[in-house]
Amino acid sequence: MQTLRLRGSLPLTRLLRYGWVGLLVLLLAACHQDMYNQPRIQAYEPSSFFADGRGSRPSVPGAVAVNGVQTDEYLYTGFVEGELGDVMPFPVTDELLLRGQQQYNIYCAVCHGEAGYGQSMVAQRGGIVPANFHQQRLRDAPIGHFFNIITNGVYRGDPENGGYQSMYSYASRVEAEDRWAIAAYIRALQLSQNAEEADVPADQRATLGQP
Repeated sequence: MQTLRLRGSLPLTRLLRYGWVGLLVLLLAACHQDMYNQPRIQAYEPSSFFADGRGSRPSVPGAVAVNGVQTDEYLYTGFVEGELGDVMPFPVTDELLLRGQQQYNIYCAVCHGEAGYGQSMVAQRGGIVPANFHQQRLRDAPIGHFFNIITNGVYRGDPENGGYQSMYSYASRVEAEDRWAIAAYIRALQLSQNAEEADVPADQRATLGQP
């Protein structure tokens, strides 16, 4: 089978191929220029469009930055007069603990393990040692400690002189209320792994050990 060739030109198949490529380049270039060269105002540039002559517009009255309004210091920091608090900023309910369990399993269990012993695939292969929530030091820690760690992360050594962050902040990923829910669930995990018979209500002790 012979390739059709016009006298003094490239084969027709190559001509068509190059023609499509050229057309595509022209279309893309035209699209880019239309978007790129549209009218716009640079920062602080004057503009006759607005009555005050300014191109940069003032903030809308009453607008605040994300997390800009934090009237409850304890809710957002976990500190009371510079000390970590040991109470929840709102009542603990079944719904709150279920929410804490959900958020813990999403963000925390991958490193600390579902039971909170610091045993996970990340711990085995990631070269890190996640905290074991059942060690005495953390069992004695105030609940504000866990909220603070979730909020600010953990630094090993002095971060300004060669230290490193072994756990980053989740403040931008988890809302403050959910961080408290996780802290409450961690406390529930600690109680579940260190409970004694006396911790069980008297009217329910007879059911212990039953399937």
